[in-house]
Amino acid sequence: MKQYLLSLCMLLTLSGIAQTTKSAYQIRVKIDGFTEKQLYLGYYMGDKQYVMDTALVDAKGEFVFSGPEALKAGMYIVVLPPNNDFFQILVTDKEQAFFVRTTKDKPGENTKFEGTSENTLFYNYVNYLNAKRPEAEALGKELEAAKDDVAAKDLAQKKMDKLNEGVEQYQKEYVKKNASSFAAAIIKANMNLETPKNFDNLPEEEKNRQLWLWTRKHFFDNLNLGDNRLLRTPFLFQRLDYFVNKLSVQHPDSIAIAIDTVLARLRPAEESFKFYLIHFLNSYAASKFVGMDAVYVHMAEKYYATGQANWANQDQVKKIVENAKKLKPLLIGKTAPDITLERNGSKTMLSQLKSEYTLLYFWRYDCGHCKESMPAMKKFFEKFKDKGITLVAICVKPATDQPECLKYIQENGLTDWYNAFDPTGRYYVLYNVETTPQMYILDNKKEIISKQVPADQLEDVMDKIIEMNKKDKENK
Repeated sequence: MKQYLLSLCMLLTLSGIAQTTKSAYQIRVKIDGFTEKQLYLGYYMGDKQYVMDTALVDAKGEFVFSGPEALKAGMYIVVLPPNNDFFQILVTDKEQAFFVRTTKDKPGENTKFEGTSENTLFYNYVNYLNAKRPEAEALGKELEAAKDDVAAKDLAQKKMDKLNEGVEQYQKEYVKKNASSFAAAIIKANMNLETPKNFDNLPEEEKNRQLWLWTRKHFFDNLNLGDNRLLRTPFLFQRLDYFVNKLSVQHPDSIAIAIDTVLARLRPAEESFKFYLIHFLNSYAASKFVGMDAVYVHMAEKYYATGQANWANQDQVKKIVENAKKLKPLLIGKTAPDITLERNGSKTMLSQLKSEYTLLYFWRYDCGHCKESMPAMKKFFEKFKDKGITLVAICVKPATDQPECLKYIQENGLTDWYNAFDPTGRYYVLYNVETTPQMYILDNKKEIISKQVPADQLEDVMDKIIEMNKKDKENK
């Protein structure tokens, strides 16, 4: 008898496993007043949202999202066509099957759940905020109406401060009480940081500086980047983007440090680490801002060349690393690679040219973009040729085609430029000249101070460079 019961229990257990495997997640949705036949399930990733499942209404008037593979933990969205109204739901590893009921109008405010403590927790908090919103809006109108009435404005502000303090206290208590929940992690991640009060007594400029330094140091105090669940939320990308692109000095070295800080915190969450490593690499590979290729080189060397992007195809890794090697000698601050310049039958080296500034310009007579740039280049040179600038124009053609280059120079009135070509052809590799035109601005030591400046912006950039150089000399 015992053996029979044991076998029966095992059979029931295996049957349960089989059913779970057949449908690893099952989210049932009922929307009162909703007459459409389809409903969509989507998720957040980076700064975008993606639809991942579609459900058709069944005989009960319910929509059932289900699939054989468990959903990755995160915040998902249920989208109502045709207006794309939506409400959010939380999915965790443990809560993959539950029921939600709401209404067509204001679905995010009339939501009830069964079988999911996480969503109940989250919407209890959402409902609390919704209840406070009318009071906040009324006080906002009071502040606006007060205008120059100092007493009325001060009174309205005190009321608003008291309301905010109450909300913040509620948040703290809610997070503390439900500390292990995903809902609490989301709430905490969006709580305001409490800045030190002693900053208020500092002069305005110093106060702002100290506040910036403190915020950079404590920016992630409430946001656990090692929590993989946060990858699929609407706020993670915004927060990381703000830290890197707004809170950090927009210099390649500072940005590289900021990205390293982010990735180090993301590392325990493997999927998050992978997503943002790829994101930052691609962002700076395609950056239109001068000098930001240094960030790409840093990431290629630090992460891809050392095997930390172990998910990537080896051919892809090789290509990324090789591309970084080509770019590294051409970064701003590097000494420009030396090349041979042949002009009128005589040869010299780029490094031997004496000039306060050298504009190194690679072009072709049959290049459409080069032709478009020529009028602006001519105008620039006429204005700046007496300001210590040598424009070295290298026609990117073999020796046999140089007569055509010279013909173009004569016909277009470019004879005042330092027109030359490199008979060795080394420029092609050293300067990675795969497209034209290309441009490098060098100082009197032949160090790269700017590059790839559009011809129509060259005057403004050169004016700023000359002005900065003048100020540096005055300060020495």
